[in-house]
Amino acid sequence: MKSLVRAWALAAGLVAFLLVCAPLNAQESGTVKERFGELCATCHGEDGGGDGPSAKVFNIKPRNFTDCASMAKISDATLFTAIHDGGAAVGVNSAMPRWREALDDQQIKALVAYVRSLCKR
Repeated sequence: MKSLVRAWALAAGLVAFLLVCAPLNAQESGTVKERFGELCATCHGEDGGGDGPSAKVFNIKPRNFTDCASMAKISDATLFTAIHDGGAAVGVNSAMPRWREALDDQQIKALVAYVRSLCKR
């Protein structure tokens, strides 16, 4: 059963990556909030609480960006690398896809800032 759940989670991440990667570029990407909704909310939730519709299939739950204490321990560089190179690059859930083909560095930096804004002290 665990392997079936893991396979489903990886497939969901791959499908999400394939659906949004091709059409996304600097001219078509919209606002950073829209980008978060397209790329991240399926797992992390619309408000960043780690409770998106796909979150329940993961053994390792998506990060809760609204948890200020937890987020304070994570550097912007780590967040950037996770978005750029995927979760495995920073030792978190390997189902998190890399977005370096879909987003340029400025777009990733904007997402990092947006993720930081989800933690309201």
